Amino acid sequence: MSPGPNASLDPGASPDPAPSPSPSPSPDALFSLAEVLDASAPDGGSPASDAPAPWPSATEAARLFEIREIYAEPEAALSARGRQVLARFPGARLIEVPSHWNIPHLHGNEGNARRWVRIKREVLVLGVRKTMTVRPNGRSADWIAPGPSNGCALACAYCYVPRRKGYANPITLFTNTEALIARLARHSTELGPKPEPNQCDPHSWVYDIGENGDCSVDALLCDSTAELIRAFRQWPYAKASFATKYVNSALLDLDPRGRTRIRFSVMPEADSRLLDVRTSPVAERIAAAGDFLDAGYEVHFNLSPVVLRPGWQHDWAELLRHLDDVLPARVKQQAAAEVIMLTHNKDLHETNLGWHPRAEELLWQPAGQEPKLSQNGARNVRYRADVKRQALDRLRELTKRHAPWLRIRYAF
Repeated sequence: MSPGPNASLDPGASPDPAPSPSPSPSPDALFSLAEVLDASAPDGGSPASDAPAPWPSATEAARLFEIREIYAEPEAALSARGRQVLARFPGARLIEVPSHWNIPHLHGNEGNARRWVRIKREVLVLGVRKTMTVRPNGRSADWIAPGPSNGCALACAYCYVPRRKGYANPITLFTNTEALIARLARHSTELGPKPEPNQCDPHSWVYDIGENGDCSVDALLCDSTAELIRAFRQWPYAKASFATKYVNSALLDLDPRGRTRIRFSVMPEADSRLLDVRTSPVAERIAAAGDFLDAGYEVHFNLSPVVLRPGWQHDWAELLRHLDDVLPARVKQQAAAEVIMLTHNKDLHETNLGWHPRAEELLWQPAGQEPKLSQNGARNVRYRADVKRQALDRLRELTKRHAPWLRIRYAF
């Protein structure tokens, strides 16, 4: 039986002994938690006390996290948001690092591959985002925003984010969200009104705020997602967008006022059980669509990734019929979809063999794949052009037959 989100791949089932929280700084620790709070919280107050974001229950956060180590750049740890995160995990050991991006003990340790999922549960990284580049896109969104995080607590076997990191990919939270929001405010103001409709949106400039992470999961840890959603509801020409595989009920309280598009990623259940480790079940993501629409979000879907294997057409038809059966009319009236065919990577393939080789039986198919140079310069593999074209044509046909209301915005 394929492993599910809470099956043997969950770090809680790993036989590796977990490090005991250290009550005092070890030689490589940054400084004790008490020193962080005393040095930076005015009048000894709680750093989270002035954060208005609704906080998920401890039970909900505990589904994904049991943080034992936090690697932190000093500036990030001492920031208000950094202290907010640290206050949630008082038993975690702090370890000072000069850069969130290059942590040899974490990213460069080949032995970490077999602890891939456990690390996602037990480790966080805090950093300060240095670059605030807003990149043009034109596919999922008009613009790719500099995101509030990099990495994820979920463990989807096909994820592209860890390809540059090595053997571990926990969440890195960037604590300078205010600087990110200021950059996007300037950018959207300089653009002014959108001159004409396009497939991204007929009226607003769409900014993808979660390219390298899952904003729903980030919201379990800090208020970055909430602050971004609040910011976008104030900007007349801009709309936020992010894809997610996790249903976070706390997001329902944020009142986005139609200025944030949430895209629930879905795939056939047979694929998800094997590939979507630690995510919310696909049926739960679909069932949440009406609640999020009623809470003020625009709700779209990502048919992603499409993995070609025996029986794929039957299973995708079944998923599309399920969407048609269970989604309320009000969701269908405003829904649209993105179709994303699987892209893979040799380095990620090798890493996956260390923790989830069964997934690679599905993902790594050299006979049907060819090299692909991505927009960011990464050298990946994708399905051969002729195979991909035929598959996309077939999926469009299936959508038209079983969910004719679901407009496909773009496919690649």
